[in-house]
Parts: sequence; structure tokens; C-alpha cells
Amino acid sequence: MAISDAGENKAWELLAASDPKGVCERAGVQFDPAAGAYRVPSFGRLFSVHPGGRTILNLEPEGEVFLKRYAYFFRLSVLWYLVKASPARPSGALVKPSGLPGGEIFFKGSHVLPLEALAAKYATRPEAFLAAGAALGGRPAPYGDAAVELPALPKIPTTVILWTADDEFPARAGLLFDATGPQHLPLDILWSIAMLSTLPLL
Repeated sequence: MAISDAGENKAWELLAASDPKGVCERAGVQFDPAAGAYRVPSFGRLFSVHPGGRTILNLEPEGEVFLKRYAYFFRLSVLWYLVKASPARPSGALVKPSGLPGGEIFFKGSHVLPLEALAAKYATRPEAFLAAGAALGGRPAPYGDAAVELPALPKIPTTVILWTADDEFPARAGLLFDATGPQHLPLDILWSIAMLSTLPLL
């Protein structure tokens, strides 16, 4: 499955043909029969996904940035999540992207995550990093010098970790998925979610 317009069109087709009750049970979302739309929480915001009109709307002003600046990643992530999410619940076991089958995609060419830029921005400012994560609905996590668990999608949490700079080492940052991530989404969509979990922090 390629990240492309064709990929989005296919997701809309599959979602329109899906039973809303089944989607809600698998994906942990709600369906509004009157509006014919799913209500999907993501990064502390609430969105309305309307298969009939092929539209995604932000239900809170703060969500607009995801539909404009990050639309390339956001639309595919939300749509394929609604189509593909499995009954599995997050396990709490975290894995590096490189530990996923095919995970080398996260470290090649245009797919490299902006973790160096993230580390540079917050090199000596862990409090600012935590505040930026909280603005995305995140909560502190017990890793590195500072870490936030972000609610990317109901069953797809991501954890972004910061190690601050000291006299010996420069700052660095990392990202972890819940081990159940591949049960819900293919790797290229998990990459989109990783981008959504890092770019808004910059």
C-alpha cells in the first residue's frame, strides 16, 4: 500500500463499505448515525470522519493544524486506522521502529524521522518538551530525561523520549511504538503516525 492519493481513495472505499458497529468496536471510536460520521480522538483533539462525503473535520479549533499543515500524514493515518484496526489493545510493551519487520524504512532517505531536530530544539529544555507534548494530549512517561506518551489514535499510542545534552554527549531523541502497532496498521502508515508524533513538537 503506497502513501498516495490512490491509497486514500481506497481507504475511503473500504470505510464506506464497512459496518459502523464493527469499526467502532475494533477502533475504539464512536459513530453518529444522524451525521453518518465517526468521531475519532487524536492527539488530544476530536475529529469527525464522514465516509459519505469523504471529509474529515476538526471538532475543535486546535485540530485544524492536522488537517492543513499535516494533512498528508493525518488523513491516511486516520482512514487506514478505521479500516484496519484490530481488536487487540495496547500491551504497554514498547518497541523501536527499527525493531518492527521492515523497520529500516524509518532510517532511510525521505523517511528519516526529524529526531535530530527535535533533540536540538529541546537539548537543555526538558520542561518545554513536556509542555509541548502535553499540548498534544500527551502525558509524562518514565523514560530518558523526559518523555511523553502521545495519544495518536485510540489504540496507537506513541512515546517520544528526550535525552538532554551534557558535558559528554549531545542531546538525542527517540520514538517508540506499542508492540501491538503492526496488528492495527501497515508499516508505511505507522511511519505517517511517527511523523505526526514528531513534527508538531518542532
